[in-house]
Amino acid sequence: MKLRCLLCLLTLVVALPTTAAELTVDLGHGAQTYSSAQLLARTDVRNITIPADVAFKHSMRYRAVPLRALLIGMKPGEHLQFVGADGFAAEIDSTPLLNTLGAQAWLAIEDPAHPWPTLAENHGRAGPFYLVWTQPQAGHISPEQWPYQLATIRKLSGVAERFPAILPDPSLPADSPVQRGFTVFKRTCFACHTLNGEGDARLGPDLNTPHNPTEYLSAELLRAYIRDPQSLRRWPQAKMQGFDTQAMSDADLDAVLAYLQYMAKHKTAH
Repeated sequence: MKLRCLLCLLTLVVALPTTAAELTVDLGHGAQTYSSAQLLARTDVRNITIPADVAFKHSMRYRAVPLRALLIGMKPGEHLQFVGADGFAAEIDSTPLLNTLGAQAWLAIEDPAHPWPTLAENHGRAGPFYLVWTQPQAGHISPEQWPYQLATIRKLSGVAERFPAILPDPSLPADSPVQRGFTVFKRTCFACHTLNGEGDARLGPDLNTPHNPTEYLSAELLRAYIRDPQSLRRWPQAKMQGFDTQAMSDADLDAVLAYLQYMAKHKTAH
């Protein structure tokens, strides 16, 4: 009898219709919620192929809409934050997102009836929404500008205005390693980590309090860790992905270390 009830329950679960996921887009004039069913039914949805997909590490085909079609009223130079269900928070300037030539941004939509495969290395799923790029090399698009598991897209003021405790001293030359490192940090590390308690990402720990990684790791080990997190400590549940030289050049990596070393001497209590 128990086995029969269990089989009936499993049959019911399998028979239940899959529900459409929802994405919230807030550009400052009233939040708009889109279901995956609504997006897949749009007249501008297209089949696109991404030859070297950042999340899946191989070619992928998607049903997708041009992201700029959802960014009504946005102007080049404004700022958007892409928040994932996993706590990832990518900060992206609107300029490349509005492009119609070269690198172009697309919102890939997972069909609930035909889900995408799971990601490798314990990274879960990429759906229900995923920002992908065609011709990303034309716009020097970094891996952190491919946020997946998207839940919210919102217009905000820039990082410097919202989080002053992560800023280097403005008197430092604009071309100094620290300032360059800050620029790279915002684009890469800040999508997963906070610093001095500031930031919206919730995927990784704070990188300055209570201890900055430059205080307990040598520069050599820290470089190796950023390139390949598993090289320092093998942990199957680890979420951090490494940055190869295409994602972060040696010069950019050195600059990030310069910024972190500088911020280790400029901690802010929260």
